[in-house]
Amino acid sequence: MIELIVLDVDGCMTDGSIIYDNSGNEIKSFNVKDGLAIASWIRLGKRVAIITGRSSKIVEKRAKELGVTYLYQNVKDKELILNEIIKKENFSLENVAAIGDDLNDIKLLLNAKLSFTPHDGSKYLEESIDIRLETNGGRGAVREMIEYIIKVDNLEREFIELWQ
Repeated sequence: MIELIVLDVDGCMTDGSIIYDNSGNEIKSFNVKDGLAIASWIRLGKRVAIITGRSSKIVEKRAKELGVTYLYQNVKDKELILNEIIKKENFSLENVAAIGDDLNDIKLLLNAKLSFTPHDGSKYLEESIDIRLETNGGRGAVREMIEYIIKVDNLEREFIELWQ
């Protein structure tokens, strides 16, 4: 059973665009449907880790809003961080699902029990993933991933009942 989902940010939780305003402030757009699914996953007693290669206060704010368990930014070796988390949580890689969209996610995706990429993820991930989602990054791909997992782990009823 999956207990931990690991999320990349740019290209998965967002569409991969990096936008700066005239003052040099970075702007990111997150999908509210992804957010509801992440918050629901956490309410099911599950864990979420955001592991991203960039650093942004916006990501920190979004993670806090959603109640994300682990946030690691400016990471060069995502596999190393994943191993630290599973050791701390006393999980195995069999309890991990991950989503990534590009080459810097390959080692992370290869280590997860279930691995996903958004529909518009790099074609070079084909041998590293289990599932290419139908949804693009930042457009509900994380939601689609979570819904896939809850179906496979037979948690759909509990997922829906959270909101009834």
